Amino acid sequence: MAACGGGSAGSGSGGGNSGAPGGTSPVVVAPPPSQRGTLVGGPTAVAAYDAQALKQLLDSAQSGASSITSTPLCAVSTYTLRYRTIGSAGEDTDASTALMLPSGADPACTGPRPVLLYAHGTSPLKSYDMSKLDGTEARLIAAIFAAQGYIVVAPNYAGYAGSSLGYHAYLDAEQQSADMVDGLRAARAAFSAVGASASARLYVTGYSQGGYVALATQRAMQTRHAAEFTVTAAAGLSGPYALLKFGDAMFGGAPTHGATAFLPMLVNAGQHAGARLYASPGEMYEAPYAFGVEDILPGTLSLGDLASLGKLPASALFALDSMPQADGSKAYFNDGNLVRTSYRDAYTADLRARPCDASGTAAADALACAPQHPLRLWLQKNDLRNYAPAAPLLLCGGDADPLVPYYNTSAAADHFRARNPGGTLHVVNLDATPSLFGDDYSQPKLGFLAAKTAVRANAAVSGGSGDAAVRDAYHAGLVAPFCLRAARDFFRAR
Repeated sequence: MAACGGGSAGSGSGGGNSGAPGGTSPVVVAPPPSQRGTLVGGPTAVAAYDAQALKQLLDSAQSGASSITSTPLCAVSTYTLRYRTIGSAGEDTDASTALMLPSGADPACTGPRPVLLYAHGTSPLKSYDMSKLDGTEARLIAAIFAAQGYIVVAPNYAGYAGSSLGYHAYLDAEQQSADMVDGLRAARAAFSAVGASASARLYVTGYSQGGYVALATQRAMQTRHAAEFTVTAAAGLSGPYALLKFGDAMFGGAPTHGATAFLPMLVNAGQHAGARLYASPGEMYEAPYAFGVEDILPGTLSLGDLASLGKLPASALFALDSMPQADGSKAYFNDGNLVRTSYRDAYTADLRARPCDASGTAAADALACAPQHPLRLWLQKNDLRNYAPAAPLLLCGGDADPLVPYYNTSAAADHFRARNPGGTLHVVNLDATPSLFGDDYSQPKLGFLAAKTAVRANAAVSGGSGDAAVRDAYHAGLVAPFCLRAARDFFRAR
């Protein structure tokens, strides 16, 4: 449902015998609370770049990238470390985190440094590892934050980068926030070993899936770990915060790009958490996909490869004759579809009988509804419109996002304002016309406009469609760097 980063998928343990209805509930062995977040391996050095080498790395991948991120001030060294955490059923498992450290003579690189806890975007690749700096997202974080003097802690999430967990708890707010908290605990324990000196300032942010995880983590720190963590400020970037609204729109006839991959990830997480979203995969998925769909993401194959091998449809989420269908959603309705019409019909029947986000409903009460369909209940449980952020908060995105619709940002903002009218909340729509006066985020908006113009021009030169090129690059390639810049600007003022 929400994508950014990575490029493959394939093996993990299935959810049919992990709390799914009709199966045997697993024996859950939870780690003692005192052992969560403890180190089980590392820190181990992975990569090191001086400021000039990091600039060259950025610009070699995309000309002028360092002008977007800002010229690096600090050298950056990355480490990896492994720690104990929990899975969706509360079971004991391990995960790893990247640790990015700044160094150098510039005043921004020395002395006690602020800590940035970063949540990454969706990847279908089980090997995804932020410490290697071999992907666009990791390099952006290194350049925008670590090379400007932040100590970056970027968990890879349980289920990735050598984790023994055989699945990933995708958009499971309880597990993903616990994983982030445990990753930060482990990093703090390793700071002295790598010579890191941290100040009291703690910032939390993330992009796409990570935008959601960042807010879930800030909520957990505020409501459960206030004695241990004080968040200076947080930023959610292009995340699916209004998860029930997102799911209702999808099943209501308006799916988004990537849904055939990310819906199974979300459902599999729910199965492992005991949500009982189906009795067997064949209840939800059509026959060509039901066998093996629980084991497919994250894995070793790209989304394109999964589609070409017939393991997942490229875009056909629902059957060609399944109704209703929103205008412009034709690509998501076709033969060879993923989700059985009977499952969708049960969902939409519950949606009609028990609507949420109803017209006229106060923003503070958007989740004051009583769905009965198990998937809607799981989405409602993980919707983040159920608290009032106490820390200063930035929400950033673009209102033409084809993967994570901007209504996630606007609905979350409306809720947070209603719940905490006096709170510090900044909302940035990169596609809004920048103002030359009184607009703290005019520079990211202008940069975003210039980047879109360049993508259109390049497409025209090659005879392609400018609109299609912008749409394809919008979420991960265009919005991401400028929302990350906006987050850094927001943090610097606090």
